[in-house]
Amino acid sequence: MSRREKEVTMTEPLLAIRSLDKSYRSAEREVEVLAGIDLDVHPGEFVSVVGPSGGGKTTLLKVVAGLLAPTSGEVRLDGRPVQGPPRDLGVVFQEYGRSLFAWKSVRDNVALPLRSRGVGRAERRTRVDEALAAVGLGDVGDAYPWQLSGGMQQRVAIARAIAIRPRLLLMDEPFSAVDAQTRGELEDLLASLRHRLSMTVLFITHDIDEAIYLSDRVVVLGKGPARVRAEIHVGLGPERDQLGTRAEPRFGELRAAVYAHVRDASARPPAPTPGGGTTQYEESR
Repeated sequence: MSRREKEVTMTEPLLAIRSLDKSYRSAEREVEVLAGIDLDVHPGEFVSVVGPSGGGKTTLLKVVAGLLAPTSGEVRLDGRPVQGPPRDLGVVFQEYGRSLFAWKSVRDNVALPLRSRGVGRAERRTRVDEALAAVGLGDVGDAYPWQLSGGMQQRVAIARAIAIRPRLLLMDEPFSAVDAQTRGELEDLLASLRHRLSMTVLFITHDIDEAIYLSDRVVVLGKGPARVRAEIHVGLGPERDQLGTRAEPRFGELRAAVYAHVRDASARPPAPTPGGGTTQYEESR
């Protein structure tokens, strides 16, 4: 673990998940999706969650966002229990096209959550301008989403999320629907925003390389029901680039470690460690 990561984890967690269970009930049966999830995310930390398909990652994000109620356990944001969507939490979903209103301008789309929070007109305009400039769309405020490329539409969705100045940003596979080049550009945009705005991010992805590239820590969920199988500290430092970082030997070691956990998580539940926790892959140098 790097010095910065150690300093971050010495603070009180911004997001605290404790003994979280989530089940779906029907007339015929009950399906347990999440079981005993314990997870902390500290201020300024970028944590990615990976795991097998259908393993409960999106369900976890929806519970954290207050969109689903847990069956048992607790989620706390800044010490307060989450019992509905918190006002200081931003969310970016995978289906950016569905989250934007085609008949509203880019500016009006970004302003929507500010309106609902009662932000005054002048302050609203300032925040919208700042958010669009931050994602490189300062000149398209009067355009409509359907006039933009997929990558630009996702930038609008990110601008809308950061315009509220969230304490925590949740992202559910936000780049999976764009091409590889655009995905790399959006990853670098997010990394830059994270540092410039001192954001705390919980990021859901199927892409192991993406998780390693962006994160301070990667959490692997097991499947059937989902449990925390491993927490892997990345330790690559704050300055990263698409070519150099991904070519580092450390990056390859991390990829192999995360992939092994994801592969094994598809087959069996996590093995208990002597201390009763999950396995961890610490920085080896």
